[in-house]
Amino acid sequence: MVYRGQKLTSSWRIALLALLFAGCMVYLAMSLHRVQVVNSADLTRDQVRQSVRRVQVPGARGRIFDRNGICLADNRPSYCIAYYVEELRKRGKWQRTVDAVDADIDRLSKVIGLPREISKKRVALHVRTSLPMPLLAWRDVSEEVVARWAEEVGSFPGVDIYVQPERYYPYKTTAAHLLGYVGRDRPKPLPGQRIHFYLPEMIGKSGLEFEYNEMLTGVSGGRLIRVDARGYKNAVWEGTPAVEGDDLHLTLDIKLQLALEKALDGKKGAGVVVDPRNGEILALASAPNFDLNDFVPAPSHVTWNKLNADKALPLYNRAIQGCYAPGSTFKPVTAIAALTTGKITPDEVLHCDGVFKLGTMRLRCWNTYGHGDIVLQKAIEQSCNAFFCELGHRVGYEALRVVAADVGLGVKTGIDLPFESSGLLPTDEWKRKHMREPWRVGDTCQIAIGQSMLLTTPLQMAMLVSVLANKNSLYRPHMIARDGPGEIVREMNWPAPVIDLVRNGMHDVATKGTGRRVQIHGTEIAAKTGSAEYDSGGKRKKNTWVTAFAPFEKPTVAMAILVEDGLSGGYTVAPLIHDVMVEFFGETPVEEMDDSLNPPAVEDISD
Repeated sequence: MVYRGQKLTSSWRIALLALLFAGCMVYLAMSLHRVQVVNSADLTRDQVRQSVRRVQVPGARGRIFDRNGICLADNRPSYCIAYYVEELRKRGKWQRTVDAVDADIDRLSKVIGLPREISKKRVALHVRTSLPMPLLAWRDVSEEVVARWAEEVGSFPGVDIYVQPERYYPYKTTAAHLLGYVGRDRPKPLPGQRIHFYLPEMIGKSGLEFEYNEMLTGVSGGRLIRVDARGYKNAVWEGTPAVEGDDLHLTLDIKLQLALEKALDGKKGAGVVVDPRNGEILALASAPNFDLNDFVPAPSHVTWNKLNADKALPLYNRAIQGCYAPGSTFKPVTAIAALTTGKITPDEVLHCDGVFKLGTMRLRCWNTYGHGDIVLQKAIEQSCNAFFCELGHRVGYEALRVVAADVGLGVKTGIDLPFESSGLLPTDEWKRKHMREPWRVGDTCQIAIGQSMLLTTPLQMAMLVSVLANKNSLYRPHMIARDGPGEIVREMNWPAPVIDLVRNGMHDVATKGTGRRVQIHGTEIAAKTGSAEYDSGGKRKKNTWVTAFAPFEKPTVAMAILVEDGLSGGYTVAPLIHDVMVEFFGETPVEEMDDSLNPPAVEDISD
């Protein structure tokens, strides 16, 4: 009985174990079914979410062309030496991998002959935050460096050449302030997507690169990277391709731009050339300038500090930001205000004895002996200060201000360039607020000859003379080529005799007056010279101007050029206008000019 009982007990235990084992197998099978079949989709999504990283890839930046299809801003391949850290990974702590990469960078530095560009701290930061991405140890290296690396490529596993696009400016310093430059920054996030990593994108920082950044940038694409549990990359899939940015086609004429910059070479100043028929900017320059390629991929500390320390302010766009008293180039505005208000007639004679007197104030004419009896057209030709001071006294400031505001002074022109200045068209309220003084008649007389508180930009003066050229319309200046007529900001509706008299006076300036050095053979030019004195450390200096348009009857070009610290508009700037006009009209300058074109003696120089 005992034997049989023991036998039955063992059988029961075996059966129980078998039943338990079978239950576990059933449970395991059900769990596997649940994981592999029922919850397969959810778990796959979780696995992808935890192991796949999205990388945002920018599109190629659009190019910039002049009006004739000449490329002014392009993209070029930039060769970088990159470390792929997953191929240099070390077991154990992260620091072991950091130390290995850092030591390898030192070793490679000796081979390629370049000093290190990144620190060990930067390597550690990359390992902690951007492990699946390439670590760019050297950027924008030369072909010689690439060749040295290629000779030793077998000794450096995990190192490869990484190619990224960089901006390239074929004309270097030409149109630098106008085109602007780019920098590297984070791209605009893709809508509705979580981005883990990104490749830096070129972002416009100044000029047209900044103004039209959205158009030039294009649309980013995406790339997928699979990483392991420690974050190392083990697979890459190409995702949505990036879309290239749009190209810009400008109104700029590069040949005219080169001529304008050549005229300004070695000077501090600015110039603007505009088509008076539609507001197209044909050339815009500020001197001195800088090499745009020094900002690619980024300016060195030496270059940046040198540019910022330069007292000539090469980064400053004088053409649209510089504010200067316009001097006698403002006198056509005074003439129009006087004629339209009936304060003078074309034949009325005023007398100039070399000085305008108003109470205790004395405003001297550049001709110390005076012009004698003189009428308005002759006063424009000779730029007689005494005559125009008297006109300002008669007209009053409000009439002057209205005409000046109509031709666009005191407000931004609205050109499609960033950081434009508005200049200053002062009022009694402005003077009381900023100078704590009331407006005086003497202020009006000084502004009538373009002095005192009145400030304008070279661009504003180019637009002013374009109104005189086309006789009626103030256009909004623009840089981007487009079909159809220009945008008219304001119509002047001046009486024909008024504008004709002023234009004839400017024609006389160019043929026999203060601006006769602008003349070119075969093309009639109208011009107005100007000089505005200012105090510099106790010394009196002059900013010198010329505004001009041509051909006289049917103008196709209008321009303004300013040179800081010149002798006079007629002596310093008029020859520059001449050179630019020669380039525009394809004329050969007269080799020998008659005595009437010789400059006046230095002591007689004014406008």
